[in-house]
Amino acid sequence: MVHLSFLFKDILMQNSEKCHQNVWILSGTSDGPNIAERLLNLNYVVFVSVISYKASLVYPKKDKLHIITGRIIDEFEVLQFLEKHQIDLIIDSTHPFAMQISANLAKGCEKSNKMLIKFERQSQVKSSINSRFVDDLKGIKISDIKNKNLLLAVGARSLNEVAEYYIKKEVNIFARILATEDSILNAFSSCIRNSNIAILNPSKFGQNKLEYFLCKNWNIDYILCRDSGSYSQMIWEHLSEITNIKLFKLRRPIEKRIKYFFSDYGNLIKFISKI
Repeated sequence: MVHLSFLFKDILMQNSEKCHQNVWILSGTSDGPNIAERLLNLNYVVFVSVISYKASLVYPKKDKLHIITGRIIDEFEVLQFLEKHQIDLIIDSTHPFAMQISANLAKGCEKSNKMLIKFERQSQVKSSINSRFVDDLKGIKISDIKNKNLLLAVGARSLNEVAEYYIKKEVNIFARILATEDSILNAFSSCIRNSNIAILNPSKFGQNKLEYFLCKNWNIDYILCRDSGSYSQMIWEHLSEITNIKLFKLRRPIEKRIKYFFSDYGNLIKFISKI
């Protein structure tokens, strides 16, 4: 009788658990680990795609968590991944400006009839008289910044094109890049002087001492960044508040194809658990 009672209890526990589902998360190091941890605690099998091995180190080591490193090139690779790993649900938590991968995910999910959820963290920064939005990376009024020192913190992919545009307009260009292979290669092969490039990852604890002294050393007048809601943006916002540095923020692109959109962890997990 004792054995039967334990068996009956075990069956009840199994039935109360979430049915087996494979969730695929595409994210960086900011939101991905938090989302993955919450889903793992609910007994989901979680696959996470990250760009680099270094990015994978911030994720917990658990049996039901599978880390895949590398870029997803096109929608064909999305379809392959969905089929190979029998994915039931996809969470796009990529950078707000990673439009290509988001577009490929949307196309792949539509063709495979899979649910796609977009998670994008809201910007927690405060409004400031020293900051304003621009709709384009080349959208700063040149008369405001001619012969001034402009720090670019816009990502390495568009760095050379943006730098070249402002240099031709007689703006002194400096750049802060992240310590990744692609960023370093793109930056040092760009038109920006090597002495005007700094390799620096932002602190997720909100510390901005290195950025502060970097701007002070270069006598930065203006900063151009993206409205990503990232730790980096928070640092630039804070610097613009405590100094005379003016901040230009590239407005986020609007994603119109996503039906399910969340910016709060709790609401996201609550929605998923009811599917």
